[in-house]
Amino acid sequence: DDILLYPAHGPGSSCGKGIGKETWSTIGIQKATNYALQPMTRAEFIAQVTDNLPPPPAYFFQDARINQTGYDSIDAVMARNSQGLDAQATAEAIAAGALVLDTRTADEFEKAFIPGAINIGLNGGFAVWVGTLLPIDRTIVVVAEPGRETESIMRLARVGFENVAGYLQGGMATWIGAAMPMDEVTSIAADSLRAAMQVGHASLIDVRKPNEFADGHVIGARHLELDSLEQNLHLLDSEASYIVHCQGGYRSMVAISIMRAHGFKHVANVSGGYASIAKTDVPTVKAESQHA
Repeated sequence: DDILLYPAHGPGSSCGKGIGKETWSTIGIQKATNYALQPMTRAEFIAQVTDNLPPPPAYFFQDARINQTGYDSIDAVMARNSQGLDAQATAEAIAAGALVLDTRTADEFEKAFIPGAINIGLNGGFAVWVGTLLPIDRTIVVVAEPGRETESIMRLARVGFENVAGYLQGGMATWIGAAMPMDEVTSIAADSLRAAMQVGHASLIDVRKPNEFADGHVIGARHLELDSLEQNLHLLDSEASYIVHCQGGYRSMVAISIMRAHGFKHVANVSGGYASIAKTDVPTVKAESQHA
């Protein structure tokens, strides 16, 4: 019972569910507290650990192949992928089919971004969302906060994303200085949500996980979780108006960047997400109400 355990992943990993935040544990602690280690039959154990388990991101299988067949050293990958690109070279890479991955915060991204860019910020679950949402074989051009280009490319490489053409040298200031085309996103405060929906006749989209939605959501909100949003965009009207939210604002900006890349013109973000909405008079339904 005193043997120490150290996790392979922290909370939020797609390798399992109910992963704790602790950075160490013991066999004894796990026997006493882990839901999957309580007395039960084999069938009950299988049901417990597989119930509501999300499908693994596509990159898991590619990473397994890389681990089996071999890979380049990280030094070689970083040297190959860390090429500074000016605005013209970036535009040429995009024209040749590269995907723009913008790793800045949602607050910075919404002010100005390259049309078609996907925003997955370094300040959130970067690796998991990159692996879940982006094709691993697609050529990528990185747009990062100046000084965080190497971190962006390194964290991509750690999950097998090694096909990076380079990064926009100088960040968005370089793109803006070259008078290149830009896009932007509107954000609204949570306490303005009701008025925004009424005036703009906009539909509300909740991109959180099913369990988050079940625990409480805005009445009338449409649930389209981020993991599968791109595959379900055909259910929406690209000419209609939508307001998108998650729990805190990170995932909703990821979702909005995907929607904008697919031609959705009228999309707004809720600042602070559901955590802020729940503090307003916007009508919501909570889990206890649903079970009553």
